[in-house]
Amino acid sequence: MCLAVPMRVISIEGTIGAVDASGTKLSVALDLLQEVQPGDYVLVHAGYAISRLTAEEAEESLAILERLTESWQD
Repeated sequence: MCLAVPMRVISIEGTIGAVDASGTKLSVALDLLQEVQPGDYVLVHAGYAISRLTAEEAEESLAILERLTESWQD
């Protein structure tokens, strides 16, 4: 199963972005996207930002993932 996770860009150095989702921080490649800025939300899969999301899209997706995680813990 493949999963892409929405994450917020914290900072950028060259083509590498530091991203965060719910306190989980990663470094991801931004090579596939143009004009990404700190504060943008990106969809991350296998270490790459593969698309840009609006804040609303990211928050909705993160809420769904949170509900799924909670249901697995029950």
